[in-house]
Amino acid sequence: MPTQQPRAKAPAKGLPQIIRDQLRYEILNGTMATGTQLRQDALAERFNTSRLPVREALRQLESEGLVTYQRNRGAVVAGMDVNQLCEIMDIRIALECHAAKIAVPNMVQRDFAHLQEILDLYNASESVVEWGEYNRRFHLALCAPANNTKLRRLIEEFCLNTDRYTHEMMSLATGKEGPQSDHFEILEACKQRDAARVAMLLERHIMETKNNLLATDRMKRENAAAGEDEDVRDAA
Repeated sequence: MPTQQPRAKAPAKGLPQIIRDQLRYEILNGTMATGTQLRQDALAERFNTSRLPVREALRQLESEGLVTYQRNRGAVVAGMDVNQLCEIMDIRIALECHAAKIAVPNMVQRDFAHLQEILDLYNASESVVEWGEYNRRFHLALCAPANNTKLRRLIEEFCLNTDRYTHEMMSLATGKEGPQSDHFEILEACKQRDAARVAMLLERHIMETKNNLLATDRMKRENAAAGEDEDVRDAA
């Protein structure tokens, strides 16, 4: 029988990362609604720490598009509607597929090993929040061998601005098996140095997320409308 490989261990997290992950989880699952004020003193008291790690956690969440700063209110939970998400995901497809076509011919064994390591961590994790982080790392590692800093920064910006919203919702609904199957298929195409196939798989992968997002939003609106109709009938 084949021996089972030991699971890779994720590195330990610092306090700002712990605070960031908890706040991110609460933002993405709806516990903290859009517009919720994030007061540093209250958060410092909640996490039993000083304001410094809270400030760093909020800075990271701002870079991810989850937090914004408003005049006279400070940090608040940012909002992004489905149409905005879908528009940005279309841009992601263009950027990531272009980067993949450049990156794949430049890949070496260290790149394949790094991508495999990320997917192993993804497999080992039971945290939905961590799944989103490993998904982000995989997509960024995929484009890194393109050796184009400006292109990578654009991809990172759009990954961060959409993936934190979409991946959490999709993971809670579908689990990690579907996305992970796509990731391993993409990695195998990378090893075969088939840049055109990698780009095709990437586009299909992101489009699947976009279509699932649209379907989830449509069903949510239909359910809300059905509930309103039932309330009207009850009141009649």
